[in-house]
Amino acid sequence: MPETASAATDLDLISYLQAIPDARMRRGVRIPAWYLLLVAVLGILSGCRSLRDLERFARRHHGALTKSLGLELLRPTSDSAFRYFFLQVDVAGLCAAIRDWSIAQIPGGATDLDQLICDGKTLRGSIEPTAGGGSAFIAQVTVYSAALGVAISQACYATGENHERAVLKQLLGELDLEGGC
Repeated sequence: MPETASAATDLDLISYLQAIPDARMRRGVRIPAWYLLLVAVLGILSGCRSLRDLERFARRHHGALTKSLGLELLRPTSDSAFRYFFLQVDVAGLCAAIRDWSIAQIPGGATDLDQLICDGKTLRGSIEPTAGGGSAFIAQVTVYSAALGVAISQACYATGENHERAVLKQLLGELDLEGGC
Protein backbone atom coordinates (compact mmCIF):
# COMPACT_ATOMS: atom_id res chain seq x y z
CA MET A 1 0.00 0.00 0.00
CA PRO A 2 1.39 3.47 -0.76
CA GLU A 3 2.83 5.29 2.21
CA THR A 4 0.74 8.41 1.54
CA ALA A 5 -2.57 6.57 1.42
CA SER A 6 -4.82 6.70 4.46
CA ALA A 7 -7.70 4.44 5.41
CA ALA A 8 -10.05 6.76 3.50
CA THR A 9 -8.11 6.28 0.24
CA ASP A 10 -7.48 2.53 0.44
CA LEU A 11 -9.78 1.99 -2.54
CA ASP A 12 -8.44 4.94 -4.55
CA LEU A 13 -6.46 3.68 -7.57
CA ILE A 14 -5.01 7.16 -8.17
CA SER A 15 -3.25 7.09 -4.77
CA TYR A 16 -1.58 3.82 -5.70
CA LEU A 17 -0.57 5.14 -9.14
CA GLN A 18 0.85 8.31 -7.57
CA ALA A 19 3.09 6.17 -5.33
CA ILE A 20 4.93 4.79 -8.39
CA PRO A 21 8.15 6.80 -8.94
CA ASP A 22 8.31 8.73 -12.21
CA ALA A 23 11.43 7.55 -14.08
CA ARG A 24 11.31 10.40 -16.60
CA MET A 25 13.74 13.29 -16.52
CA ARG A 26 12.08 16.34 -14.95
CA ARG A 27 12.90 18.59 -17.90
CA GLY A 28 9.93 18.88 -20.24
CA VAL A 29 7.49 16.75 -18.23
CA ARG A 30 4.06 18.25 -18.84
CA ILE A 31 1.77 15.40 -17.86
CA PRO A 32 1.98 13.65 -14.47
CA ALA A 33 2.98 9.98 -14.63
CA TRP A 34 -0.03 8.91 -12.56
CA TYR A 35 -2.36 10.58 -15.09
CA LEU A 36 -0.73 8.74 -18.00
CA LEU A 37 -1.07 5.45 -16.12
CA LEU A 38 -4.70 6.20 -15.22
CA VAL A 39 -5.61 7.02 -18.82
CA ALA A 40 -3.81 3.85 -19.97
CA VAL A 41 -5.68 1.69 -17.42
CA LEU A 42 -9.03 3.25 -18.33
CA GLY A 43 -8.27 2.95 -22.04
CA ILE A 44 -7.24 -0.69 -21.80
CA LEU A 45 -10.36 -1.48 -19.78
CA SER A 46 -12.36 0.26 -22.52
CA GLY A 47 -10.87 -1.95 -25.22
CA CYS A 48 -7.85 0.03 -26.44
CA ARG A 49 -5.34 -2.31 -28.10
CA SER A 50 -2.71 0.11 -29.42
CA LEU A 51 -1.03 3.42 -28.70
CA ARG A 52 -3.23 5.08 -31.32
CA ASP A 53 -6.29 3.69 -29.57
CA LEU A 54 -5.01 5.17 -26.30
CA GLU A 55 -4.49 8.52 -28.02
CA ARG A 56 -8.07 8.45 -29.37
CA PHE A 57 -9.37 7.52 -25.93
CA ALA A 58 -7.37 10.31 -24.29
CA ARG A 59 -8.62 12.82 -26.86
CA ARG A 60 -12.24 11.71 -26.48
CA HIS A 61 -12.24 11.89 -22.67
CA HIS A 62 -9.73 14.71 -22.10
CA GLY A 63 -12.25 17.33 -21.01
CA ALA A 64 -14.19 15.10 -18.62
CA LEU A 65 -11.07 13.57 -17.05
CA THR A 66 -9.18 16.81 -16.49
CA LYS A 67 -12.28 18.53 -15.11
CA SER A 68 -13.16 15.72 -12.69
CA LEU A 69 -9.52 15.38 -11.54
CA GLY A 70 -8.97 19.13 -11.23
CA LEU A 71 -6.07 19.20 -13.72
CA GLU A 72 -5.23 21.91 -16.19
CA LEU A 73 -3.74 20.06 -19.14
CA LEU A 74 -3.84 22.05 -22.36
CA ARG A 75 -4.13 19.11 -24.73
CA PRO A 76 -4.75 15.39 -24.61
CA THR A 77 -1.95 12.83 -24.52
CA SER A 78 -0.55 11.74 -27.89
CA ASP A 79 0.44 8.23 -28.89
CA SER A 80 4.12 9.24 -28.89
CA ALA A 81 3.81 10.57 -25.33
CA PHE A 82 2.44 7.18 -24.27
CA ARG A 83 5.21 5.42 -26.22
CA TYR A 84 8.06 7.37 -24.59
CA PHE A 85 6.46 7.06 -21.17
CA PHE A 86 5.98 3.27 -21.44
CA LEU A 87 9.63 2.85 -22.39
CA GLN A 88 10.61 4.37 -19.04
CA VAL A 89 7.86 3.22 -16.67
CA ASP A 90 8.75 0.98 -13.73
CA VAL A 91 6.80 -2.12 -14.80
CA ALA A 92 7.45 -3.98 -11.55
CA GLY A 93 6.29 -0.95 -9.57
CA LEU A 94 3.17 -0.64 -11.70
CA CYS A 95 2.33 -4.34 -11.29
CA ALA A 96 2.88 -4.10 -7.54
CA ALA A 97 0.68 -0.99 -7.27
CA ILE A 98 -2.16 -2.61 -9.20
CA ARG A 99 -1.78 -5.83 -7.17
CA ASP A 100 -1.85 -3.88 -3.88
CA TRP A 101 -4.85 -1.85 -5.03
CA SER A 102 -6.68 -5.03 -6.07
CA ILE A 103 -6.04 -6.62 -2.67
CA ALA A 104 -7.22 -3.43 -0.94
CA GLN A 105 -10.61 -3.96 -2.61
CA ILE A 106 -11.18 -7.01 -0.38
CA PRO A 107 -12.60 -5.89 3.01
CA GLY A 108 -10.13 -8.12 4.94
CA GLY A 109 -7.18 -7.58 2.59
CA ALA A 110 -4.87 -10.45 1.70
CA THR A 111 -5.94 -12.41 4.78
CA ASP A 112 -9.41 -12.87 3.23
CA LEU A 113 -8.13 -14.36 -0.02
CA ASP A 114 -9.83 -17.75 0.28
CA GLN A 115 -8.92 -19.11 -3.10
CA LEU A 116 -6.18 -18.28 -5.56
CA ILE A 117 -6.07 -19.75 -9.04
CA CYS A 118 -2.71 -20.03 -10.78
CA ASP A 119 -2.41 -20.43 -14.53
CA GLY A 120 0.43 -20.49 -17.03
CA LYS A 121 0.14 -19.66 -20.72
CA THR A 122 2.55 -19.64 -23.64
CA LEU A 123 2.89 -16.49 -25.75
CA ARG A 124 1.65 -17.34 -29.22
CA GLY A 125 4.39 -17.32 -31.82
CA SER A 126 7.24 -17.32 -29.30
CA ILE A 127 8.22 -20.99 -29.65
CA GLU A 128 11.72 -21.56 -31.02
CA PRO A 129 13.54 -24.89 -31.42
CA THR A 130 16.59 -25.40 -29.23
CA ALA A 131 19.87 -27.08 -30.14
CA GLY A 132 18.94 -30.14 -28.06
CA GLY A 133 15.78 -30.79 -30.07
CA GLY A 134 13.41 -29.23 -27.53
CA SER A 135 11.56 -25.94 -27.60
CA ALA A 136 12.01 -22.64 -25.80
CA PHE A 137 9.26 -20.06 -25.51
CA ILE A 138 7.99 -17.04 -23.60
CA ALA A 139 5.34 -17.83 -20.97
CA GLN A 140 3.25 -15.96 -18.46
CA VAL A 141 2.06 -17.06 -15.02
CA THR A 142 -1.00 -15.39 -13.53
CA VAL A 143 -2.40 -15.55 -9.99
CA TYR A 144 -6.15 -14.97 -10.04
CA SER A 145 -8.25 -14.09 -6.96
CA ALA A 146 -11.65 -15.78 -6.86
CA ALA A 147 -12.80 -13.27 -4.20
CA LEU A 148 -12.02 -10.29 -6.45
CA GLY A 149 -12.68 -11.89 -9.80
CA VAL A 150 -9.43 -10.44 -11.22
CA ALA A 151 -5.79 -11.32 -11.73
CA ILE A 152 -3.81 -9.90 -8.82
CA SER A 153 -0.31 -10.78 -9.93
CA GLN A 154 1.46 -11.95 -13.08
CA ALA A 155 4.93 -12.40 -14.51
CA CYS A 156 6.44 -13.29 -17.87
CA TYR A 157 9.53 -15.43 -18.27
CA ALA A 158 11.60 -17.20 -20.89
CA THR A 159 11.50 -20.98 -20.41
CA GLY A 160 15.20 -21.26 -21.12
CA GLU A 161 15.96 -18.99 -18.16
CA ASN A 162 13.31 -19.94 -15.60
CA HIS A 163 10.61 -22.45 -14.74
CA GLU A 164 6.87 -21.96 -14.14
CA ARG A 165 7.01 -23.25 -10.56
CA ALA A 166 9.85 -20.90 -9.63
CA VAL A 167 7.99 -17.91 -11.09
CA LEU A 168 4.79 -18.94 -9.29
CA LYS A 169 6.69 -19.26 -6.01
CA GLN A 170 8.08 -15.75 -6.53
CA LEU A 171 4.60 -14.33 -7.25
CA LEU A 172 3.09 -15.97 -4.18
CA GLY A 173 5.99 -14.68 -2.07
CA GLU A 174 5.25 -11.12 -3.22
CA LEU A 175 1.63 -11.42 -2.04
CA ASP A 176 2.74 -11.83 1.60
CA LEU A 177 0.14 -14.48 2.37
CA GLU A 178 -0.22 -16.07 5.79
CA GLY A 179 -1.55 -19.54 6.55
CA GLY A 180 -0.84 -22.84 4.93
CA CYS A 181 -2.06 -24.82 1.99
